[in-house]
Amino acid sequence: MPYPRLELFTAPARARAEWLRSLAGLILIAGIYWGAVMGALALLYRFGGPIVFAAVVMAMERGGTPGGLVLVMLSFLPLAAGVMLVTRFLHRRPIASLFGTGAFGDFLKVFPTLLGLVALVAATSALDPNLGKSTPLPVLLNWLPIALPLLFIQIASEELLFRGYFLQQMGARSRARLLWMVLPAALFGALHYAPDENGPTAIIFVLWAMLFGCLSADLTARAGNLGPSLAFHFANNISAIFLVGLYGQLDGLSLYTLVINTRDIGAMAPYLALDALAIVTFWLAARLRLRR
Repeated sequence: MPYPRLELFTAPARARAEWLRSLAGLILIAGIYWGAVMGALALLYRFGGPIVFAAVVMAMERGGTPGGLVLVMLSFLPLAAGVMLVTRFLHRRPIASLFGTGAFGDFLKVFPTLLGLVALVAATSALDPNLGKSTPLPVLLNWLPIALPLLFIQIASEELLFRGYFLQQMGARSRARLLWMVLPAALFGALHYAPDENGPTAIIFVLWAMLFGCLSADLTARAGNLGPSLAFHFANNISAIFLVGLYGQLDGLSLYTLVINTRDIGAMAPYLALDALAIVTFWLAARLRLRR
């Protein structure tokens, strides 16, 4: 087997991995998440009034200010809660089983290497003529004690759902990669579809996210835990959120932003290709670290 540790990772899900139960779990997670977010917004409107409500919604839609970006990341807390609640009460297994054995150790093994690669890629991006300064360094440093933990919550929420819950439920039913690797990655990619922002380029962002999801699933299956995938996702988002962001898209704390028309396929294609090459490099580096 190319993934001998996948068996151990999916074993806790095997007792209650029926198709209907897994589908019900995904629906419940989505319901908990949207219910919590909509409930919070309703309370904001009720007690803050329409002006405050409109200001908060606008800030969260773009994520173009530190406060707006922090609120976006904070909104992922209900997603993590939903995954944990469904795992504990619908599937009757420990929440810790979502992470697998040795996740913390494998995270520490992989993350420093990936962070170094992120810094190297960011440094080479400084030569790009389309790159402009955005957030002053003192502002980023002031917000970092709040934003960095919330960023980890954001990526951990997605990892718990797609590479934890969904992968385990599918892997407990079948060893076919189409089910436990590609299917969760396809859903992960579909949720990145934003035609209003990116126009005809939106499908390329979806394919990029699918590739990322497949590589993350590979790391999870090889390690038998979420540690390397968490490190992979965290390092990538540190780069995209704090170092070099896309202008107008969650760039509230980006030191630099790439000022480019994301709806122009011709303009975006080289950047997305280089970005894909970078994440494949990060993935290979993570795999090498796992062998040691």
